Amino acid sequence: MQVSRHLFRWTKEITYADYYERALVNGVLSIQRGRDPGVMIYMLPQGPGRSKAVSYHGWGTQYDSFWCCYGTGIESFSKLGDSIYFEEKGAKPALYIIQYIPNTLNWKNAGLTVTQQVKPLGSSDQCLQVSLSISAKTNGQYATLNVRIPSWTSVNGAKATLNDKDLQLTSPGTFLTVSKQWYSGDHLLLQFPIKLWTEAIKDDRPEVASLKAVMFGPFLLAGHTTGDWDAMTGGAAAVSDWIIPVPASHNSQLVTLAQETGGKTLVLSTVNTSLAMQERPEGAGGTDAAVRATFRVVPQGQGSSTKRRRAANGTAVGFAAAAGATIEPFGLPGTAISNTLAVVPAGKSPDTLFNVVPGLDGKPGSVSLELGSKPGCFLVAAGAGTKVQVGCGKVGSGDGFEQAASFKKAEPLRRYHPVSFFARGVRRNFLLEPLFTLRDEFYTIYFNLGA
Repeated sequence: MQVSRHLFRWTKEITYADYYERALVNGVLSIQRGRDPGVMIYMLPQGPGRSKAVSYHGWGTQYDSFWCCYGTGIESFSKLGDSIYFEEKGAKPALYIIQYIPNTLNWKNAGLTVTQQVKPLGSSDQCLQVSLSISAKTNGQYATLNVRIPSWTSVNGAKATLNDKDLQLTSPGTFLTVSKQWYSGDHLLLQFPIKLWTEAIKDDRPEVASLKAVMFGPFLLAGHTTGDWDAMTGGAAAVSDWIIPVPASHNSQLVTLAQETGGKTLVLSTVNTSLAMQERPEGAGGTDAAVRATFRVVPQGQGSSTKRRRAANGTAVGFAAAAGATIEPFGLPGTAISNTLAVVPAGKSPDTLFNVVPGLDGKPGSVSLELGSKPGCFLVAAGAGTKVQVGCGKVGSGDGFEQAASFKKAEPLRRYHPVSFFARGVRRNFLLEPLFTLRDEFYTIYFNLGA
């Protein structure tokens, strides 16, 4: 990054500014474990099914690790704002704006204050929106603003306005130059189309020619996986034909199902292609265990009506039955839990409906999962590390059936990042998120597009 910074200062070539941006958002922001200060990684694993936590060194520690990269890593985080602007001094000062990060600059030589705001980005957004507001110490100061038009954007849909008047844009990979006398209240708005695109691996061997990374603007997207990396493009003309954004509303459908036993909190989790109860992972998110303990409950508009049912043993069971729903593991989009308690492709098995009903234990906030194909039968848990089973026991028998079939509806241990996508795969679909958002999860940053 220091090399690209110096090269930009010498040449003003936008290629180095683009490189700096990608190194910042995909490299620097990825080497620290979330917001844990002093917990960094020596290198970023790039193979399929790798994890930052399970790698050559794994994560360092706050006080006992000090590899060579700890010095440069800490230095990089202390300089997050040092390459947003570059100044060209003179009688008519000029400012180069090469990074889009919310900030305020006191531009002393021009007598101006520049406030940059960036609208938070989501995967459904079509454009990156940036605003530059000017405040002048003395109105009428002449200066030039050179605004980077990123190489990853396109002319179609791009827009720039100065005080609500359109400016003529140049092509991506160049600067938009605005020279004028500036006044307080001047406002420059920028709109850069942002899209999905792929980039081939930097390796000219024929056997890896089909491996490509998926980008969203400057952001490198990593796919949740323990090894599979075969994408199914189906000869699509555009990346958006086989990768779709995750709607923000999907977060409202996420849940973690928990039980309290023996002073411990157990959570329903996927283990390979089955279900089991595991101890609740420490912390909030950031682990593969949190991914496996998060599910999306998708209403299907079917299922039981509100009435009294009879369990398999003939005992009447009264509850307000919810509409039928499928239960999708967070890290396995396009799959569902079947009534045989296996993870199967959604839509290919007729028995993937469950009725999410008030908990049989009668406790507030608890739910029970009734099999859509076997009314009166429920998911039951037998304890930590054991597979979840189907139970059709007698309600009120005192044998603990109600407790075993009841789960606390807890806050999800994992949520979709605002920039999240679903990608179609050969054997399974993938959840894609920016690499810098991942901590201990297993992922791949390359996909085999020739499978």
